[in-house]
Amino acid sequence: MTTQVSAADDRRNVEGPKGKLSLKLPDTISATQDGSVLVVKSNAGGADGRRLQGLARALLANTLKGAAEGYERILELHGTGYRAEIKGTNSLVLSLGFSHQINYKLPPSVKASIPGDSKGAVLILQSPDKAELGQASATIRSFRPPEPYGGKGVRYRDEQVRRKAGKSGKK
Repeated sequence: MTTQVSAADDRRNVEGPKGKLSLKLPDTISATQDGSVLVVKSNAGGADGRRLQGLARALLANTLKGAAEGYERILELHGTGYRAEIKGTNSLVLSLGFSHQINYKLPPSVKASIPGDSKGAVLILQSPDKAELGQASATIRSFRPPEPYGGKGVRYRDEQVRRKAGKSGKK
């Protein structure tokens, strides 16, 4: 299945193998389809016109890529006993060293999976909507951000955490 774009008023509806997405364009921006190419133009003059045209082009490109390929974010849980578990279809139960577990309901477009060999220490989030995926992963990370002394917490894969030495011993 190929990605199809349709226009309805000031919205662009994109349908692809990974899902259906809709994008509302600003009033001064027009997007026309010229064959297989989408052309984004601005009616506003000055810096605002160029700024909004670039924003609309980037948002439209993200929407097209999301509907065609989707986006993926990998979170790693570092710490003794830090685990993630999936309950039902869109609910996460996180054990992050608190006296209680954290229940987080994922947005409808975000799907979560946990590789079997990770024992719950790796969480893979996938979605066609880049903004919802980024917000969901940032919210999960905010429950226990990585701390610089022990390195424990929730971090993105390949994120470099700046480590500090901590207290020095008695001399």
